[in-house]
Amino acid sequence: MKIRPFKQVDVFTAKPYLGNPLAVVLDASGLDDAAMQSFAKWTNLSETTFLLPPTEPSADYSVRIFTPGGELPFAGHPTLGSCHAWLQAGGRPKAAGRIVQQCAAGLVPIRHEGERLVFAAPPLKRSAPSPTLLAKVAAALGLKAQQIVAAQLLDNGPVWLGLLLNDADTVLALKPDHRMLKELGQKVGVAGAPSKEDEAASPLISRSNREARAFALSNDEDIGLEVRAFAAPIGIEEDPVTGSLNASLAQWLIPDGHLPSRYLAAQGQCLGRAGRVHVSRDAEGQVWIGGDSVTCIDGKVTL
Repeated sequence: MKIRPFKQVDVFTAKPYLGNPLAVVLDASGLDDAAMQSFAKWTNLSETTFLLPPTEPSADYSVRIFTPGGELPFAGHPTLGSCHAWLQAGGRPKAAGRIVQQCAAGLVPIRHEGERLVFAAPPLKRSAPSPTLLAKVAAALGLKAQQIVAAQLLDNGPVWLGLLLNDADTVLALKPDHRMLKELGQKVGVAGAPSKEDEAASPLISRSNREARAFALSNDEDIGLEVRAFAAPIGIEEDPVTGSLNASLAQWLIPDGHLPSRYLAAQGQCLGRAGRVHVSRDAEGQVWIGGDSVTCIDGKVTL
């Protein structure tokens, strides 16, 4: 064991303790898989990352991403949080204005948009879920068939069953049976846009509705999508803010005409968080996922 530089970063928020925390071991040299998994289980965060020298010539660093229950090939908030920590610790990208992260899913380009970091969403594979799986997941979530607008299996490294629901209020009212979801072995991401009634309401009523749903929602925000992520199969009943899910939702819902090419997603309200995910799709069709990050703990860890 040795003393290693360590940071704990809050991602998808500019205000500490309102986003999704990430543990980052900045020098993971010499650690084996078992040691990484053991530490990730001990932190009990949705993800813990371990930074290593890259093996790909164009990459700036390599990252391994662990949940309490296993390793992920790619994840969004660990991508932004690890990059934030690497830069803050003195990392210098090989190419000006562009950072390249190496992970098990491949190379992920990252860039700055002002002070905010954004990553290029990895390629998405999607398909229709089986009616049997959809019915079982709906039962576990307490959903009626008419509340589900569309459904897709989404794979950009992690695999999510994505559900577009009839509105944001339905998303926020869900009380899942996490035991059932764990038995199904399927991570589920649900999303819904604000209702037409909210959009048409007077400013006073609209503000009241928004504040009733989310204590930290400031008046100048225009939320385009409410998102929740249920991941009991990997030991996380509900993830506060999920970059990989938001990336795959955007790669599905924008091309299919459900959302505009740029919007702001909110996630975490039901957990007392106020995550904000900035989503955009460029002229070439590439989806970019951005969010603020802030360091909450800066120190050392013995591993």
